[in-house]
Amino acid sequence: MPATFNHTIIAAKDRIESARFFQELLELSEAPSWGPFTNIQLTDGVLLQFAEPPVEIQMQHYAFLLDDELFDRAYRRLCDRDIEHWADPQMRRPGEINNEHGGRGVYFKDPAGHAIELITRPYL
Repeated sequence: MPATFNHTIIAAKDRIESARFFQELLELSEAPSWGPFTNIQLTDGVLLQFAEPPVEIQMQHYAFLLDDELFDRAYRRLCDRDIEHWADPQMRRPGEINNEHGGRGVYFKDPAGHAIELITRPYL
């Protein structure tokens, strides 16, 4: 069997709030949750597990590849919720999206302060 990505744990201040944020933004399904995890699952089967660690959360970067239609809907949700966003990871172009790599992209922070990127074309 080739190696594939199966799951990751995403640190959250409130695991239910963070899971709901991603579930609504990316139109994802709930997944069974257990123990300290609130889970959602991406279409390709990758499990995102949200947990509240007993330490200060360090910002991480997570990027999601979306088709153009989902990007439009997700971007509309960001704007409707007045979520601050940028066209660049340095946060110098507020309120914009980018048109890099033959597609579109946007950066923003999730409820735990992680740097989130939505793109419509892969980098490679």
